[in-house]
Amino acid sequence: MAKRVLIADDEPNIVTSLEFLMEQAGLEVRIARNGQEALDLAAAFEPDLILLDVMMPGLDGFQVCQRLKSDPRLHRIRVLMLSAKGRDVEVAKGLELGADDYITKPFSTRELVSKVRELLGQ
Repeated sequence: MAKRVLIADDEPNIVTSLEFLMEQAGLEVRIARNGQEALDLAAAFEPDLILLDVMMPGLDGFQVCQRLKSDPRLHRIRVLMLSAKGRDVEVAKGLELGADDYITKPFSTRELVSKVRELLGQ
């Protein structure tokens, strides 16, 4: 059975690129375009990993991560935060809220796929 990945990002070009990369890696993919949709899909789709943008409409990625990690049904989902916000304070905040890793945009596609495989135990 293919591992499941939820992409939570509001930028159409990034979503298209990430979706292509993840499908090429043999993963089952769903898309959320805002924070609330990410939480709703996380509960319904039960992904193994969420690629979570920090800056999204409504709930931001930090809020989504915090809610995921505090929910007993969803806390096991791995979270890889993706953001243009790459200062140490943002990275530290994401990790403190429970993210498994944090990659800044722009990112190397090779690095991203490698990190996804690592987080999924592949």
